[in-house]
Amino acid sequence: MSETALREQICRYGRSLFERGLTPGSSGNISLRLPDGGWLVTPTNASLGFLDPARISRLDADGRLVSGDKPTKEIPLHTALYESRGSAKAIVHLHSTHAVAVSMLPEIDPRQVLPPLTPYYLMRTGGTALVPYYRPGDPAVADAIRGLAGKYSSVLLANHGPVVAGDSLEAAVFATEELEETAKLYLLLRNLNPRQLSPGQVADLVSHFGLTLPEVDDHAGHDHG
Repeated sequence: MSETALREQICRYGRSLFERGLTPGSSGNISLRLPDGGWLVTPTNASLGFLDPARISRLDADGRLVSGDKPTKEIPLHTALYESRGSAKAIVHLHSTHAVAVSMLPEIDPRQVLPPLTPYYLMRTGGTALVPYYRPGDPAVADAIRGLAGKYSSVLLANHGPVVAGDSLEAAVFATEELEETAKLYLLLRNLNPRQLSPGQVADLVSHFGLTLPEVDDHAGHDHG
């Protein structure tokens, strides 16, 4: 896919996410790795609903701005996830309401933010880690993500929002959407003792789809609430 087509893809997905209320105002950002080692990233203070393909920030392999507007201040976040997830080709960061709400709950297990409620949550995200609160743009968040040692492609920043990597922009968007819908389910069912997927059902998904689920076997089927 040409760089022009990739820029248009970022705008198309950004607008879709914005129009469905998944990230309000000028919040959220998207990045996409390029074959030459550089990347495209949405500009700072830009609404995902109104992106201009020509103004998307183009960075070189060292993270220096080559063309376009000034990039998002969340560059350290993206850089750390790319470094720790070698297979990642795209990253989506949103301020989606239900995921942010879940990040504030006291019972959340930082090794597995959400229980195995649905197969597609596990299939899309592989499980989600919680990273403590950092000021937006704080370079220290990069160390926190590196501390996860690449085990998670889906990370939830406390009081802030999800950051999800994928092997394509489509995969990253779909996984982010699945995370948000599962967070919504969790909030709807919280304290109602819902039936989660059993350890055996989780194991079947892992075997059938070749999933990598960090520490899920330690927590599947258990209620932390």
